[in-house]
This record gives sequence, C-alpha cells and structure tokens, in this order.
Amino acid sequence: MPHLQASAAAVPGSVQHLSFRVREARYALPIELVREIIEYGHVTTVPMMPSFIHGVINLRGNVVPVLDLAARFGMPLSVANKRTCIVIIELTLDEQEQRIGLVVDAVDAVLDIDLASVEPAPPFGAGINTDFIAGMARDERGFTIVLDVRRVLSLDDIRQLSLARQAS
Repeated sequence: MPHLQASAAAVPGSVQHLSFRVREARYALPIELVREIIEYGHVTTVPMMPSFIHGVINLRGNVVPVLDLAARFGMPLSVANKRTCIVIIELTLDEQEQRIGLVVDAVDAVLDIDLASVEPAPPFGAGINTDFIAGMARDERGFTIVLDVRRVLSLDDIRQLSLARQAS
C-alpha cells in the first residue's frame, strides 16, 4: 500500500488534493471527497452493467460500487497489478451519502494545489473528455489533471452504480 506524504503546511488559497495515476497521466481529486484508499481486491461482477463498472466490493459490511476510471475515460479496462488501488470517495447524491470506489493505477501523494494557479482545461489533447476536467494544475513535474468527479459520474452512471449496489 503506498504511503502518502502530505505537503508541509497548507498554503492559503490552496486545497489539498489526492494525486494518482491512470495510465501515464496524473490526476487529482479534492482530498475532502476521499474516505480511504484500499488495495485492489476481490470485486464481484454485476451482470448487465456498463463496462466501466467493475462491480461491487464489500467494505466492512457495506456494498460499494467500483468504477474503472480508465474505462470511463474511454481507455481499455484496467488490469490490476501490485500498485492498483481503489480510492473510496463519498459524494452526496440525491441528498444521500454514496460511497464509490475508483480504480486507479497508482496513488502518488497529497498535494496542495493553489487554486489561483489552476488553468482551464484545453479544448483538446488531454486524452479524456474535457467535460470531466475541472482544471489543470502545473508543478515542477508537469501537469496534473484536476477531475470534476460529479461530471465523471453522470446521472446515468449514478443510476447504474445504484443498480449495481442493489443487485449484489
């Protein structure tokens, strides 16, 4: 399990984000959405779900749907290896707390991202639908794509995740 290193002190005007990799690109989500990071383990397949929904996991007695970010972005399904993780996020959807697992290739670090330095997504070139991108943060290693997780999960996706949870 990767060890996360938080930056020293939060910078005013910055927001902490969890950075991770999907294929060769670096992505980030606001840390406030992240509940935990677990090793990729047994995922139960649920029939008749879109290909980007791996299935569900049992997380301490709770059924949590698992979504493959790479497949959601139009890439081939992830093949788990020793660095593959499931990032458990929690969103409020239809006034209900919903936990969702996101399959990522590797978790990198907790970053302080200065909101003033986040650039808008380019209209092309990131390799994923730009509707999914909240912005692009630049640091010494290059760009990190800041995801708008609510757009990654469309209303139809949320219905499918809910069905996956109920079908298990």
